[in-house]
Amino acid sequence: MNARFHLAAGKITAFLLSFQLLSFLSPAQVRYTGNTIDLVVSGTSTLHDWTMRSVKADCTAFFGFNAAGVINGLETLSFSTPATGLKSEHTAMDNNAYKALKTDKNPAIIYTMTAVTVTPAATGSTVKCIGMLTIAGATKDEEIVAVCKPNADNTITVTGSRKISMKEYSINPPTFMLGAVKTGNDIVISFTLQLKRS
Repeated sequence: MNARFHLAAGKITAFLLSFQLLSFLSPAQVRYTGNTIDLVVSGTSTLHDWTMRSVKADCTAFFGFNAAGVINGLETLSFSTPATGLKSEHTAMDNNAYKALKTDKNPAIIYTMTAVTVTPAATGSTVKCIGMLTIAGATKDEEIVAVCKPNADNTITVTGSRKISMKEYSINPPTFMLGAVKTGNDIVISFTLQLKRS
């Protein structure tokens, strides 16, 4: 009876030690948020290249770190920015862009991560996200690759870019000057996002 008792106690102790070891190797995810961004949408037209910029965003992400403080995991990520936050140097261009984006019914551009691969690096971990991107009311799977770098002030700088087709989101490329100037179908979204530990 005593032998069985000691054997059972030994198994329980081993289980608890294994659980503690797993907890040490897999630290809890840390929540980061941010509401400012340097977001640039750039494209081409029959007249000249163009850009629109936004500084408004709402992002929440849960990151994991290894013992050296390098990002080695990302549990969840959600991002949104108001479509009317995008501004160029020309009001007429902005209004045509908002019309193309159907901002009256779809006020936000939204991205929600569904899967991720993280490649840790001391100079900034590469995060490859698969997620649902919603623009102008249309939603598609999009892969977005970003570099995430922790800073000494407990912030994370996230930088990346993605080329997309407007027609894939049922967006008619805007025209200007009564149709004399036409924009190209492909645009590039570039971003630098500062996230704070929260």
